Formats: sequence, C-alpha cells, structure tokens
Amino acid sequence: MAKTKIAVAIAILALFQVSCAAARRHGKPAHGDHDGDGTPAVMTVNGFKRGEDGGGAASCDGRFHSDDDLIVALSSRWYAGGKRCGKAIRITAESGRTVRARVVDECDSHGGCRNNIVDSSRAVWKALGLHTDVGEVHVTWSDA
Repeated sequence: MAKTKIAVAIAILALFQVSCAAARRHGKPAHGDHDGDGTPAVMTVNGFKRGEDGGGAASCDGRFHSDDDLIVALSSRWYAGGKRCGKAIRITAESGRTVRARVVDECDSHGGCRNNIVDSSRAVWKALGLHTDVGEVHVTWSDA
C-alpha cells in the first residue's frame, strides 16, 4: 500500500514537471514579462546624442544615437549584463498604445538609476503620444 502511494506521488510529480516545461515552451511569459501583460516600469526621457543628458556613448555599441531612433536604456537588472543589447522590447503606455524599441544602453542601477527604469529616446515618447515635459510615466514592457 505504501509503495503504491509513493508511486502515485512520483507519477503526479513527474506529470507536473512535464506540464510546467511544456508551458514554458509554449508562450508563457519570458523573463521581463509579468503576468503576461508586461513588467511594470517607470519610463524616463533620455538623450542619446553626444553632449545630451545620457552621458557617454551607449554601452551596447559604443556609439551615440539620434533622438529620432526608437531606443532605450534599461535598468541594470533588466539590461542583464548586456544580454538584451540590440534586442527589441515592446513598451505599452497606460493609454494602451505600444511601440517597439531597441535596447542600446544600460541605466546603471549602481550609479543612481532606479531598478525599474526604461530610459527612452524622445522618439519613443512621441510614438506613444506622450509629452517629454512630464519627465516620468508608468508603462509596462516585455521582450518583443
């Protein structure tokens, strides 16, 4: 009787593990996603051109970028040591408008950037229909 209960428990555990693995392969939220709707963040405006408030060149490619480019710098945790360099993310404003932007830089959380920042170009704000004068807005983001 005890052996039967152990065998049933092992079978249930095995089925659970297989089910979880299948869910991960079939579109469940990736790292960066939260409940499938995106990760909550605060979007700030950044200048990526030489001499603007962004500081130095972008850490992904060592270049400066136009304010017309759809680009972002992510907080260190989300930047993931450069693993998201060059990759697209989807940013969704509270209005429901979305835009795809490319990760080009890190917003260094060890150097003063908060842990929940999507620091974006003026072009991202414009695409979302937002005014940069606001300075900060709540958004969600996910890997695109």
